[in-house]
Amino acid sequence: MNPEVIETTTHEQPPYTDAHIAAYPVEYIAGIDLYNAGEFHAAHDVWEERWMGEVGAQEKLFLQAMIQSAVAFHHLEIGRPGAARQMYQRAKEKFARLGTKVFMSLDLEDYQMQLDTALSWLLSVPDPHELTQPDVPVPRIRLLPELSDFD
Repeated sequence: MNPEVIETTTHEQPPYTDAHIAAYPVEYIAGIDLYNAGEFHAAHDVWEERWMGEVGAQEKLFLQAMIQSAVAFHHLEIGRPGAARQMYQRAKEKFARLGTKVFMSLDLEDYQMQLDTALSWLLSVPDPHELTQPDVPVPRIRLLPELSDFD
């Protein structure tokens, strides 16, 4: 086994490497694990812990977008599609304001495409309560192998 790769309990590719663990804040990595486990509220909590600290403007914007995307799924879990739609739209706006394709090794284009696949149905009618939630795959966060700078 490659010692640079984190073990997972399934046969899928690990979401990050030891190099990512060394390069990025522990809250970011922990949030990825929680998000990928479907623990959206807990992912929000750990990312928010980092977001509330002294971080650069770009990282703050990125973390807020990640928090809002996680909260969108939490709202769906508790039957609040209107609130989920708001969080989804706010996350999209913040990702657009970042103005980059990759941040903290996350391919933002791919992640946003996954978000759109999972959540765009919320935008299809004036009131998302009118719709039955479709069975769509929740995004999976996997970091690119290359490390990227963050402020």
